[in-house]
Amino acid sequence: MKNLIYTLLLCLTIGACSTKQEPKTIYVVRHAEKMLDGNDPMLSVAGTARAKKLDQILADKAIKHAFSTNTVRTLATIQPTANRHGIAKEIYDPQFHDDLVKELRTRKGNIVVVGHSNTVHHILNYFVDSGEKFEELKDEEYDFIFEITLAEDGSSSVERKIYKEY
Repeated sequence: MKNLIYTLLLCLTIGACSTKQEPKTIYVVRHAEKMLDGNDPMLSVAGTARAKKLDQILADKAIKHAFSTNTVRTLATIQPTANRHGIAKEIYDPQFHDDLVKELRTRKGNIVVVGHSNTVHHILNYFVDSGEKFEELKDEEYDFIFEITLAEDGSSSVERKIYKEY
């Protein structure tokens, strides 16, 4: 009888420690094109158009959460998508990638994250199981949408796409 109880406890412990996660897709983008003046610039005309295009791309993706850094350009990039899906914009600190990634893994539903040329790759590399890691984006690179797919078994994959592929 004692062995049966120990076996049951062991099974419960192993089950609780498994790497199961909520299956979902996380869309990670760099903020859209910005004006060239000031420390916290607004989006340019091209950037405003790109933010609208992002919204169109994600319109049928059942986005449940929208994460952004606390800058004018990232918040403006995510605003149309947050409006369409009726969700609040959640601010994250780009200096604490570990915290953001933990949060992304635990949330239910699809997510969009807007970051910067020097932060997006940090987020992506948490989800690269094997293969080449992503490098920092160049200043002129705004065209990429990264799709992170999380499977229930804990595995993940990252695919780099460009806006015109949608």
